[in-house]
Amino acid sequence: MLGRLASEHGPTTLQYGIGQGTLELRERICEVMALSGIDVGCGASPEDVVVTVGGQQALDLVARIFLDPGDVVLAEGPTYVGALGVFQAAQAQVVHVPMDADGILPEALEQAIADVAASGRRAKFLYTIPTFQNPAGVTLTEERRERVLDICERAGLLVVEDDPYGQLSFDGEAPPPLRSRRRDGVFYLSTFSKTFAPGMRVGWILAPHAVREKLVIASEAQILCPSAYAQAAVTAYLSTMPWREQLKTYREVYRERRDALLAALADLMPAGTTWTEPKGGLFVWANLPEGLDAKAMMPRAIAARVAYVPGTGFYADGTGTGNMRLNFSFPPPERIREGVRRLASVMEQELATRQVFGAVGGTAARRRGQAAADAPDPGLA
Repeated sequence: MLGRLASEHGPTTLQYGIGQGTLELRERICEVMALSGIDVGCGASPEDVVVTVGGQQALDLVARIFLDPGDVVLAEGPTYVGALGVFQAAQAQVVHVPMDADGILPEALEQAIADVAASGRRAKFLYTIPTFQNPAGVTLTEERRERVLDICERAGLLVVEDDPYGQLSFDGEAPPPLRSRRRDGVFYLSTFSKTFAPGMRVGWILAPHAVREKLVIASEAQILCPSAYAQAAVTAYLSTMPWREQLKTYREVYRERRDALLAALADLMPAGTTWTEPKGGLFVWANLPEGLDAKAMMPRAIAARVAYVPGTGFYADGTGTGNMRLNFSFPPPERIREGVRRLASVMEQELATRQVFGAVGGTAARRRGQAAADAPDPGLA
């Protein structure tokens, strides 16, 4: 398929294109969104779709249009590390809103909006990944989806819904996206990186009509136009390949790997460790036993040839030391179990060290830098 694009359609696929993206791809994107309930009935139109270089550029475009230095963004805590990078580059302040196993807490969202207003500022938008959240893996419940939308509507707060994982549900269909419920005030972002090929770097924004042209202008200023070849590849895939069946295969593969990870965690993790149990997506969020620091423990884990992402990377305020994100998308089940065995061994060693020497990485360790955080404080020797 890819070879034919270059050999038979080279004059178009290897040329410049339009900033909004090809009409053919935008029409296919609308077909994909319709599977989740975002269809013509809720105002989804190819005219309001802007093709981007992956979901990351979609985030960046929204930030460029709406954020000025010092502005406030509300986001789940924890949240996607790539979004934090975008907001940091825009010099915005991120205020985290707590979550539980059912997603963002509506009461906490109301309080965060009020607290920002009491400080004399106003949040520009809520950034949320309501379905199979990255990194926590949790999904916002049906009831909370309506409450969150109502709260934001009353506050005049825009919602930026990031939905890279919504089609990767393991247990039935995922709840319909926020954008399928409200056509005004919600920006819907997604990508083909999780369902086709990340190397193609093709994502999109479904934006309110009044903002669509601003997004196109901002995108043209950044990249001139998205890759015509990548767009043609995704269009051909969606037009000629059994992609719905491929989605089922992805779900089955990831479900098996999710199950392997959860079983290994239950069998091997030391006492005091807890974790989320995602119903889709790619991630599990683990809470470490008291006293363990995921970032300080990282060198030992790497030495044992096992990797995770420390929780601090998913917070703008440096919290999350006692958390880690585990990704089950790539290794086969037997490698997942071996990885958990190695990680559990590292954690047991770390707990034993703390039992003998006390907590690691205190004030003196912080003065000496992160490299010293693996050694006991001299005051404890």
